[in-house]
Amino acid sequence: GSLTKKQDKIRIKMRPKKTVSEMSKGSVVLAYSGGLDTSCILVWLKEQGYDVIAFLANIGQHEDFDAARKKAEKLGAKKVLIEDLRSEFVQEFIWPALQANAVYEDRYLLGTSIARPCIARRQVQIARSEGAQYVSHGATGKGNDQIRFELTCYALYPHVQVIAPWRIPEFYSRFRGRKDLMEYAETHGIPVPVTPRAPWSMDANLMHISYESGILENPKNHAPSDLYQMTKNPEDSPNEPDVLEIDFAKGVPVKVTHVKEGKSKDTALEIFCYLNEIGGKHGVGRIDIVENRFIGMKSRGIYETPGGTILLHAHLDIETFTMDREVRKIKQSLGIKLSELIYNGFWYSPECEFVRHCIDKSQENVEGRVQLSVFKGQVYILGRESPKSLYDEELVSMDVQGDYDPCDASGFIRINAVRLREHNRLQGAAQKKH
Repeated sequence: GSLTKKQDKIRIKMRPKKTVSEMSKGSVVLAYSGGLDTSCILVWLKEQGYDVIAFLANIGQHEDFDAARKKAEKLGAKKVLIEDLRSEFVQEFIWPALQANAVYEDRYLLGTSIARPCIARRQVQIARSEGAQYVSHGATGKGNDQIRFELTCYALYPHVQVIAPWRIPEFYSRFRGRKDLMEYAETHGIPVPVTPRAPWSMDANLMHISYESGILENPKNHAPSDLYQMTKNPEDSPNEPDVLEIDFAKGVPVKVTHVKEGKSKDTALEIFCYLNEIGGKHGVGRIDIVENRFIGMKSRGIYETPGGTILLHAHLDIETFTMDREVRKIKQSLGIKLSELIYNGFWYSPECEFVRHCIDKSQENVEGRVQLSVFKGQVYILGRESPKSLYDEELVSMDVQGDYDPCDASGFIRINAVRLREHNRLQGAAQKKH
């Protein structure tokens, strides 16, 4: 018996020590999509010695979440968390952007930009609750998403450490393209896509779908007709318009009603999904632009944002109807600033919090109903009403004088002409000198 104990001790001493790669370096929460890139990243992180918690956010993309869960588990994720963030995405991110009429560089409605802080916020909440000191993502080293993800992470979890594989030389020199990822996947038992990959990349959520890279990198190339997945070609859309009424309170939609069908929706998520359906049917919200990335380069992007486009038209209308002119001018400049902050990844910054607070204040009286028509790629405003309207039908009428004295306009014009007369005098003096 004593000999057996001695042999056991010898065996324990002789047992090889765990190598550095076999010892866990800690837990990492990976923003997982279920696609080829993040599946390869999951396995690569395990190879590096991390315990991987795969986090998949449901923000309205068409995804087989059960299949994604099984795939992540099969690849060795310690835990797989699928979180339904759709309602909070609409109420806490899309609605504030709508209140601001947030549009980047006059055209882009920020569908990808506004989704990133929503995803990253939940990612760091999970990291904190799971005691993970690392987070990771699959964003490339040339794009905006790496900035948006990481600025949110650092703002909400200052001591977190970010693992960004596409910025780590040993990773990006090993995986120079899709071919290398496919080979790695086959070697490590990662299921690869069966269907041929579209020659462009796509990002989808409840608010929009964006398309870029591949054949779209040449800005002269037209978008192929089969690219669009969220909207019909306006030429093929119905020959009858859909007439809607959208009710607003404090600058956000609270109800949408289809006038002819009598159908209505009154929760944030239902309203947005329904407007996506109507806008998509009529081919509303397609844009093809070249934009300025925060990181310093220009990129070509194609976007389809049907529901958001309908709401932007309606909100602009009810806002003008109910808001003081000078307040609205200031609010417009704040909206432009907020658009830049969202695009550049500063949603959780003191300046963004301040701007959002000001915009929220500006929306207190933005209340009422807008009636509009959606037809063949366009949104047409038909009418509006509000209990807080600043529009005075009698005051503006050409047939009723009311409290307005037309003689007052003479002094108003003369006062405003002082500056113009002085400018003319200065120009005349300068010309005489020559």
